[in-house]
Amino acid sequence: MTAATPAAARPAGAAAPAPRAGSARGWPVLAGLLLLNAAVAWGGSLASASGVDGWYADADKPAWTPPSWVFGPVWTVLYAVMAVAAWLIWRRHGFRAARTALVLYGVQLALNATWTPVFFGAERLGAGLAIILALEVALVATIVAFHRLTPWVAWLLGPYLAWVLYATTLNAGLAAIA
Repeated sequence: MTAATPAAARPAGAAAPAPRAGSARGWPVLAGLLLLNAAVAWGGSLASASGVDGWYADADKPAWTPPSWVFGPVWTVLYAVMAVAAWLIWRRHGFRAARTALVLYGVQLALNATWTPVFFGAERLGAGLAIILALEVALVATIVAFHRLTPWVAWLLGPYLAWVLYATTLNAGLAAIA
């Protein structure tokens, strides 16, 4: 069955196929995912600006903390790759078949968006640690769900997981020092 198959020719209850490669229908979804991730990044940047320039700049940090300028470029690339990975899952499988994977993606993105204002804005290092640990669980679940659908796409989230694990060590280190 191809994307050109009329709905009447599909078995009852069968989902409409995902857009074909090269189909223009998929690009608005990619743009939407990129915008969603950019909104999370921008919101996090706004929520953390006073904390980054205030208490965080003056805080005693773990020895493995990178220079502050590293975070922006790393997160920019990660958010873009995350959006592309979610889009590839949707594009290959459609929302109905990929619902669990895409909902998990949304959950981890929401946890990601929550961590920044709690950690930087509210200076709640313990609460931030709890959120980032929940983010790790949700992210691993997302990777597993993506892997079940399209294994190579799941690997696109590997650098994001590595960075979140690293950020967790920074959060825990700051909480221990504070």
